[in-house]
Amino acid sequence: MTPAESAAAVRPRVEGDREQEILDAALEVLGEVGYDRLTMDAVAQRAKASKATLYRRWNSKAKLVVEALASTKGVPLIPDTGDLRTDLLTAFCGMGGLTDHDTTSTFGAVMTAVSTDPEFAAEFRQQVVEPKSRVSRVVFERARDRGDLRSDLDLDIVVPALAGIVLHRVFVLGERPDAALIERAVDQIILPAVRPQP
Repeated sequence: MTPAESAAAVRPRVEGDREQEILDAALEVLGEVGYDRLTMDAVAQRAKASKATLYRRWNSKAKLVVEALASTKGVPLIPDTGDLRTDLLTAFCGMGGLTDHDTTSTFGAVMTAVSTDPEFAAEFRQQVVEPKSRVSRVVFERARDRGDLRSDLDLDIVVPALAGIVLHRVFVLGERPDAALIERAVDQIILPAVRPQP
């Protein structure tokens, strides 16, 4: 073992409350300057930590930011009310859902990075997007198992549709997401598309 490896082995790990403080600092900097201009130096300064401390726990900016994003509010609960409409409104409205201002703001702050930074995009899709997509998929799978969906429905197309509609209206059309927007999209687009035809 080299002297550097020995020193690293006895350094305390960044964990617990201190880890969350650093993740919170990363989110603050992300919200202020966006992903492209965020630096490990800026996060270290905001968290009152050394850059070496950050690199001991996260070996890249992408990993730090993705973990910070994944740490916020967690994944929405998977409702099971027995009704697809109610389940969708419960899952997509409120904290951690599409009406949560923090959720949409942080998504906006990383949109460019998703298309320009392959490392970040891969981490973001795996740790942030996939867990949220699983919530939607479970909601639709339960509805399918109850016989509430068309037999020929392609879940790979349907599952991300509601989020796609809402995020388009937020980032392209400049609307503010609220429960009424989610309800309109569910009632006028999602449900008519997925329910069995009479």
